[in-house]
Amino acid sequence: MSRPLNRTSRQTKIRLGHVSELRPRLGALLGTLGTVKVLVTGGGGFIGSHIVDRLLADGHSVRVLDNFATGRRENLLDVLPEIELVEGDIQSYERVHNAVSGCEVVLHQGALPSVPRSVQDPLTSNATNVTGTLNVLLAARDSGVQRVVYASSSSIYGANPELPKHEGLLPQPISPYAVAKLAGEGFCRSFHEVFGLETVALRYFNVFGPRQDPLSQYAAVVPNFITALMDGGQPVVYGDGEQSRDFTYVGNVVEGNLLAMTAEGVAGRAYNVAAGERTTLNELLRHIGALVGTEPDARYEPPRLGDVKHSQADVSAAMRDLGYSPSVSVEEGLRLTLQWFSA
Repeated sequence: MSRPLNRTSRQTKIRLGHVSELRPRLGALLGTLGTVKVLVTGGGGFIGSHIVDRLLADGHSVRVLDNFATGRRENLLDVLPEIELVEGDIQSYERVHNAVSGCEVVLHQGALPSVPRSVQDPLTSNATNVTGTLNVLLAARDSGVQRVVYASSSSIYGANPELPKHEGLLPQPISPYAVAKLAGEGFCRSFHEVFGLETVALRYFNVFGPRQDPLSQYAAVVPNFITALMDGGQPVVYGDGEQSRDFTYVGNVVEGNLLAMTAEGVAGRAYNVAAGERTTLNELLRHIGALVGTEPDARYEPPRLGDVKHSQADVSAAMRDLGYSPSVSVEEGLRLTLQWFSA
């Protein structure tokens, strides 16, 4: 692995003051230019590609880093002429450093998702989600990036039974994926406190929407249910279906990232990004069935290892500090997602 570039001069600058003081403040840059250069790691993925679309629509300059292990090239086909695409793995510091260079902001979406995948292969999950995140933070520090927004997960709350989940709760992660995401949050906080790099962690709650892959063995429940019901198949429910989740439309998550990119006074903190309501899997099936026009006939299987029983977010902190508001409801999000799958 390559060592950080200009290490001696960087250390000298760190001793003289915070990294964030070495370049114009992000607010000043936005006030002067109106736009900034943004790196989106995992920009070919489900959430990342939606973020790329929004950044371009807002006039920002966008670079994407993706190895397309879980992301899809077709998610970026319409915008390829408008972005810089760097193909590579976040496990390589050198590749990440090259991608970060010249950017003011990094929206770090790159990860190896899925709780079941991490249970099956914790070593690879850790290498991507922990080492990869550390590489992104190191490269951001060494390149003088203004802010890193990190995609964390509601899974870090784990076995803590309190509802709704608020940021002051003690994390009790169960799965290796959740442990890795919590470690990423710890590194973000450390890099802010020690090196002055502005970081904001966003804890996503069960994101769904267009472009979510239903074919992976680790596919999320919404695309699985939609494709099964559209094809006249039998959706599979792990457990009794009364477990609940805070299903969040991807557009709300995109908005959360854009707000976290520019909000003042939030560096070093973590925020829930969700709809702020709870839906059981059985209720979800009924919602989708009504939209498709069919009566769901689910097959119930034993619960999966690492899954939690209930999850619901308290989003009041994000509303207060980021100006966040989940504008797209679960029902509207399901309708938009079904339209995409139908097309």
